[in-house]
Amino acid sequence: MRQLLLAGRRALKNEFVALRHGWSEANEAGIIVSRIESGRLPRYGLHAKGRAQAAAVAEPLAALAGAREVVVLASDFSRTLDTAAVVAERLGVDVAPTPALRERDFGDLDGGPNDTYEDVWARDAADAGHEWSRVESVERVLARTTAAVREADAAGEGRLVLLVSHGDALQILQTAFADVDPRTHRSLPHLETCELRPLRVARSNGA
Repeated sequence: MRQLLLAGRRALKNEFVALRHGWSEANEAGIIVSRIESGRLPRYGLHAKGRAQAAAVAEPLAALAGAREVVVLASDFSRTLDTAAVVAERLGVDVAPTPALRERDFGDLDGGPNDTYEDVWARDAADAGHEWSRVESVERVLARTTAAVREADAAGEGRLVLLVSHGDALQILQTAFADVDPRTHRSLPHLETCELRPLRVARSNGA
């Protein structure tokens, strides 16, 4: 999995940090909003709780970055752009909308109750390529999110790159950094809303 990120190189040139979006109106309603057609709508942006969470993230992020340049990449859903905008404004940087960091498309489950995630995750554990109920496969999410990391890493070095994305997209991306089977993404520590998490590539034997 680590080679999806490194593409034959020994290390990344930048530090990557994951940030799941703040508590959103969809979280508050308990529904799945996973497609860009609905995900870009302002009514599915941040809840007031999420805006407060985002405001609280800027200071620890600045401390983590130190003197380094900070690059903010965000899924182009309203809840992620809202989160990124609050953080970026406090840091004095811009936000780059990045479709490759979008939420996993939950297909026929979109718009329904979020307790159906469990049914998808059970299938993920058996088959990273499944598309049950037209859900985007783990393999597809992994391919696009790791591509976003590689592209960002090729654009400079010595920077802190913040990836503002969604729960499933970041859980799956974490498997590439941890160098574990993507089917096990739910076994990795769960990202809470507006949780910052440094992503570091696991060292393999002989590396």
